[in-house]
This record gives sequence, C-alpha cells and structure tokens, in this order.
Amino acid sequence: MHSATLTLNNAETVMDSLSPESQRALPRTEVNVTEKGGIVTVKVKAADISAMRAALNSYLGFIKITEDIGNITR
Repeated sequence: MHSATLTLNNAETVMDSLSPESQRALPRTEVNVTEKGGIVTVKVKAADISAMRAALNSYLGFIKITEDIGNITR
C-alpha cells in the first residue's frame, strides 16, 4: 500500500471544494480530507503507484483550480 499526505496552510476555501470529492469512490484508492485551525490535510492511500499518481494529480488539480478562482474573485 502506498500513502501520501498533502498539508495546506490557510486553506479553508480549499476544504470546501475538496470535501465533496473525498466522498467519491476512486478505484484502488482511499482519500481522507480534514481541516483543523485553517490547515487542510489530504491523506491518500493507494493500492499501486498508478492509482496514487492518478489520485494525486486529481487532488492537486482541484486545489489549483480553487486557488485560481480565489485569486480571480479577490
């Protein structure tokens, strides 16, 4: 089993966008998203490296889009 943890500071808005995504089932992958004190933690566990790469690419993309929208709307 492979695992990775992403930690984001000052990321309350990211939590709002990642929560629904973390509820979706991904093949061979388990994702847990938590927030405490403005710090968002994304924990990914995957059965194989291909599933890990796909999950990380998806979540990093979600985070980037959320950050870009936040920058545009400020």
